[in-house]
Amino acid sequence: MTPSPETVTVLRNVRPWGGDAVDVHVADGRITALAPHDPAVPAPPADGVVDGRGLLAIPGLVNAHAHVDKSWWGKPWVSYGGEATTQGRIAHERAHRDELGIPGIDVTLAVLREFLRHGTTAIRTHVDVDLGLGLRGIEVVRDALEAVGGAVHAEIVAFPQDGVLRRPGVLALLDEAAAAGAEHVGGLDPASIDRDPVGQLDGLFAIAERRGVGVDVHLHDGGPLGAFQIELMIERTLRAGLQGMVNVAHGFAVGELPASRQADLVAAMGEAGITMTTVAPIGAAPLPVHALREAGVAVGLGTDGIRDLWSPYGTGDLLALTTQLARLSRFRHDDELVTAARIASSDAAPFVGRGVHDLVVGAPADVVLVDAENVPDAVVRAPGRALVVAGGRVVARDGDVLV
Repeated sequence: MTPSPETVTVLRNVRPWGGDAVDVHVADGRITALAPHDPAVPAPPADGVVDGRGLLAIPGLVNAHAHVDKSWWGKPWVSYGGEATTQGRIAHERAHRDELGIPGIDVTLAVLREFLRHGTTAIRTHVDVDLGLGLRGIEVVRDALEAVGGAVHAEIVAFPQDGVLRRPGVLALLDEAAAAGAEHVGGLDPASIDRDPVGQLDGLFAIAERRGVGVDVHLHDGGPLGAFQIELMIERTLRAGLQGMVNVAHGFAVGELPASRQADLVAAMGEAGITMTTVAPIGAAPLPVHALREAGVAVGLGTDGIRDLWSPYGTGDLLALTTQLARLSRFRHDDELVTAARIASSDAAPFVGRGVHDLVVGAPADVVLVDAENVPDAVVRAPGRALVVAGGRVVARDGDVLV
């Protein structure tokens, strides 16, 4: 039987971001105070007082690009198949998801628990909406989130994986999902999938304006074609007044452009308040992370799919993926490694609808403890998560998930 998660009132003797040891006081799921830790004062014998043993503390990790509805995690091994193109993977997934029970509460719950095991406490998850599923995938994800007792804070992107305009009726489903509470509507390669970038984006932005939701577009198209579609998104963002509500996922084109062209596009994205999410893919041109952040383009990190019909890879460990992001970005200096950790945690607050997500007073009490000398050490080694606190409750301890 899984033990009930312990409610934390004081998390003693932890080192936020590698600083001096403090005692973190918690009430109603939020941080209320950070007091200097006095080792001469023994811990009171009270419920809710947790010994942090002087471990390094970072905020709960934020997975800014997940697909928790797609996984076969927890099921027998599924061999990879299908043609290795975006369209080939879409077709393969459509042909085999039903036989694997995808989407299903059991596999979605398994993924959420893996996230918690590895310290992820907040996510933005894309959930497939198509003519075969309707909105059932969103219902499944919401049921799974409820099953972990709210330990994972989530925002949902209604995601048209099989295309928008080429599947008549999908725009109406996306609108229905937004009306029913999905925080964002998604898109997919408006040029190469729908063959109508203007039409797809006009449709998505019309929903966003009507329903007051965000837009989050998977953009695999590279080079000038991808850049052109980002420019279309910039125009529509400014025209609709949706600054801060539009995201480009993947955006390989940004990393592929010549330096001057890249600089102009990044500056325009910053002026429009457009954000980017990356899954730090091996083999793709790395995003210019420093240039993006300096231009005001928030960058989020996510796992993408985990053990699904697109790829057998993925563990749900966002800290290990932070190591990969740092290496691909050629980060070596301490401040760069800290930046990588912040991309995966505190700086990702806007991707999950939070004004603040950090180890500060007023923030949600989402805390991850690791045995590391400092933040750069934690990013380079990605040590095991000794303790995970979400919303003021201990939800994982030494790899055991408690929800």
